[in-house]
Amino acid sequence: MLEFTDRAREMVLTFMGQGDGGTEALRVSMEGSPLAPRFDLTLVGEDEITPDERAFDGGGFTVVVAGDQVSALEGAVVDFVERVNESGFEVRPRAGSPAAGGNGEGARRPAVEPPSGPLAERVREVLDGQVNPAIAAHGGAITLVDVQETEVYLEMSGGCQGCAMSRMTLRQGVERMLRQAVPEITAIHDVTDHESGSDPYF
Repeated sequence: MLEFTDRAREMVLTFMGQGDGGTEALRVSMEGSPLAPRFDLTLVGEDEITPDERAFDGGGFTVVVAGDQVSALEGAVVDFVERVNESGFEVRPRAGSPAAGGNGEGARRPAVEPPSGPLAERVREVLDGQVNPAIAAHGGAITLVDVQETEVYLEMSGGCQGCAMSRMTLRQGVERMLRQAVPEITAIHDVTDHESGSDPYF
């Protein structure tokens, strides 16, 4: 199921050993859009494990995952990384999984139905009517790829992918227009793979 690096396994066992003895398992969960998942690792006691969670051996400790997240986390690697200003657990989904932004056939993100609903339609109207006509001259386009409650997920393509100005464009231009037209939006996420942009305008 989940794979733990030696360092991650060592750190989990260390944290478990620092507890009061009530820790029974490590819960791994995934939240947010499959296109931009957030992972959470929590030590839980036996009374906190829910009936819908499945238990796995993490290599000296028990790992529990919600039943509806097992397939998305299958083959993911949990590592413990230490950088200059931060350290902590990092979950790397397997290549091709929805959580890694692929469908197993080399695509960057999973083949999913376009988001629907009133909020999605209003966002699309702003993108199609105001945003995309303005950046089309640069060979760019911005697409709505997902909506999770009041959070929207956008992807840049064409001349905007990999563009040095793309993050500024999203924050200063697109986000401002979207928030004015659709004030109930609480967060705007850029899920573009800017590293693979091959023809940026700037």
